[in-house]
Amino acid sequence: QVQLVESGGGLVQAGGSLRLSCAASGPTFSNYAMGWFRQAPGKEREFVAAISWNGGSAYYADSVKGRFTISRDNAKSTMYLQMSSLKPEDTAVYYCAADSIARARVPATTSNRYKYWGQGTQVTVSS
Repeated sequence: QVQLVESGGGLVQAGGSLRLSCAASGPTFSNYAMGWFRQAPGKEREFVAAISWNGGSAYYADSVKGRFTISRDNAKSTMYLQMSSLKPEDTAVYYCAADSIARARVPATTSNRYKYWGQGTQVTVSS
């Protein structure tokens, strides 16, 4: 069983930065790809970024490419999302998730591939 806990959300002005963290419990964190998703009020949950189990590859939604950076530290069982040049449309609850397939060649960009989810952290970007 993997438990995920997000932190680092908050209120920031447009153009500002935030770094989200996702701390995982369990001995197998390093075997699984991880992803970030977000859900704004009244909207469906959407993919933000994903990183392979060894950190060798990363994928981003077009809406955040060039502004967000996903990374992981397997020694600390923690994943990060560095968010820069934030926009009001980035306002959402951000969730981290762990893939259901160990050592997948390509991390998933769809939520139905992810088995474990955190409780979410609120990010609010004011204009």
